[in-house]
Amino acid sequence: MTNQVAQQQQQVAVKQKSIADSVQAKVKQFQDAGELHFPAGYSPDNAVKSAWLILQSTKTGKDSGYKPALEVCTKDSVANALLDMVVQGLNPMKKQGYFIVYGKQLTFQRSYFGTMAVTKRVTGAKNIDAAVIYEGDEVDYEMKNGRITNLNHKQKFGNIKKENLIGAYCIIELPNNEIYTELMTIDELRKAWSKAQFWGKGEEKEKAGSTHDEFKQEMAKKTVINRACKKFLNSSDDSSLIMDHFHGSDNRNEDAALQAEIYENANSEPIDITPETGLIEEQASSQVTTVQEADYVEVPQQSAQEQQQASFAEGPNF
Repeated sequence: MTNQVAQQQQQVAVKQKSIADSVQAKVKQFQDAGELHFPAGYSPDNAVKSAWLILQSTKTGKDSGYKPALEVCTKDSVANALLDMVVQGLNPMKKQGYFIVYGKQLTFQRSYFGTMAVTKRVTGAKNIDAAVIYEGDEVDYEMKNGRITNLNHKQKFGNIKKENLIGAYCIIELPNNEIYTELMTIDELRKAWSKAQFWGKGEEKEKAGSTHDEFKQEMAKKTVINRACKKFLNSSDDSSLIMDHFHGSDNRNEDAALQAEIYENANSEPIDITPETGLIEEQASSQVTTVQEADYVEVPQQSAQEQQQASFAEGPNF
């Protein structure tokens, strides 16, 4: 047994070096071509090392037997998850993203801290702030060219109760003093939450004791921040490598989750796949650069693992 454990650890170590080398080679290629510039103080090597420390303890879900992610996930998916993280200039130690296992696929998903960091990096935004609206608050704003302007929010201390939450908004302040505002009602927030992997389908209200119930205000802020940043970035004409991986990582997350769901339901009841539930666009049009098998140093193959969807519960800090 001891020899078997030692052999598995050696295989993981060899796999780690191979993948890390391939990711670093891709990053250097982007830098040499002038396509990638990191923010001051960001070290891609340190970010990858931090990610590996986290991945050592990352496991699959209960249905897959809580197996180590690095033993189950394919090299391509691990490398591309790391590449998505590095190109976006994010570090999981700063709670800017986290790794999720779907079947044999490892994906990197930004937290809203990560989405804010990318938005500031791409747009030069000065500040990104969010607040929740409670029943009894006074909210006034104007509409100009289809955008919310001059939002004024007056809040009374006695209104601050999670059961009174009726909406949330996010304000992005740009370098030229332009203000972008995103506003969501409680119905829009719940609709967004209902599409989450960990949320019961068809739910119209937060489950008692769930993350969205216990930390309702924080989850509302997170949701409106994500929507504001993504809408603002999508409205820009930025076609940089960062934006390619910003959208590409989201697509890979959705694709992996969809494939895991299809696999899980293959021998049970049919599932309805529509654009609203996350149908993935064809990858042929994607410009995202990924790491391919040919980029690796040959390493011993891991034994085949049963392909199942991992369960994941999101905490209030994400």
